[in-house]
Amino acid sequence: MKRTLALFIVVLFLSAASLVGAKDYQVTGPVVDVKDDAIIVKKGTEDWEIARDKNTKGPSSIKKGDRVMIKYKMTATSIESKEPTKAKPDTKAMSDTKTKPESKTK
Repeated sequence: MKRTLALFIVVLFLSAASLVGAKDYQVTGPVVDVKDDAIIVKKGTEDWEIARDKNTKGPSSIKKGDRVMIKYKMTATSIESKEPTKAKPDTKAMSDTKTKPESKTK
């Protein structure tokens, strides 16, 4: 019983650990260009440049024209906090609210 409970806890821990991290995305299409640090794939009418490094898995013999499926993650590298901009008073709206004195006709 203790062994089953321990196994259940280990499986639960491993499945929870696999869910943590950046979401996986993928792009499929023909290779437009291959560089040492990037691969460019055509998706629809757009060219998508995906960075790669020595840890990227896959064949090293990818060449222009090959159809590939690339799995990638999006992770922020830096975040800057910006001051919110103060709204300028709308001078046109203020002038529209003023009423002109009515002219008297004889």
